[in-house]
Amino acid sequence: MRAILAAILALTPTIATSEHILGGADISNGEAVYAEACAACHGADLEGQPDWQTPGADGVMPAPPHDKAGHTWHHDSQLLFDYTKFGGQAALEARGVEGFTSGMPAFADTLSDADIRDVLGYIRSTWSDRVQAMQDMRSHQPGN
Repeated sequence: MRAILAAILALTPTIATSEHILGGADISNGEAVYAEACAACHGADLEGQPDWQTPGADGVMPAPPHDKAGHTWHHDSQLLFDYTKFGGQAALEARGVEGFTSGMPAFADTLSDADIRDVLGYIRSTWSDRVQAMQDMRSHQPGN
């Protein structure tokens, strides 16, 4: 019985004891950087572009919202970081996703890693505790 319990505990994500990748983010800086670098596409209020779930004529998906109505919180934090730093196409291809055309540019040459974490921390700070907890589970799965 102890062996079964130990196996279950070993496979359970340890959210409460794990440091979140976005822990310690400077939310004020993240909000300022978001306003300057992200809001033009994703909206000043995180609302995204109209018809964000329908590809444009060029096959590129419009910028999605980052509020709870969007799908940002459905992704683990490392993917969100890589998506922002390396661009959507490169981040998806690195994970083996093919046949999807992302319009998200890379910010590696314009934002520091700390700025990217701050922006993601700011976005995350706007979600409810429930949505943050669900996103935590995705971020703390093995391989994320």
